[in-house]
Amino acid sequence: MVKLEFHDPSGALEVTQPFAPRLASLEGKRIGFVSNEQWQAFRMLPMLKELLEQDFPGITVLPIDAYPQGNALIGTEDTAAQVKKSGVDAVIVGNAA
Repeated sequence: MVKLEFHDPSGALEVTQPFAPRLASLEGKRIGFVSNEQWQAFRMLPMLKELLEQDFPGITVLPIDAYPQGNALIGTEDTAAQVKKSGVDAVIVGNAA
């Protein structure tokens, strides 16, 4: 009998920093968007902003372009600093793809 062994190159990552906990409510919260500007983001994210504002009176949703956009910019320390400085309670990261 022939025995074949295979190497799994996918590896594994240890999660050392989980996502932030969900907000209990959106009442009175400030929300921002970070977008990589992929396919249809220019349509979907403004629509999502409008729906959030309709469904949650008292919410403040920053303009879609409040922070740098695009794959090359959204993961930078500068973008993270801008998000932190803006004082938002939550950020929606979207690509609409």
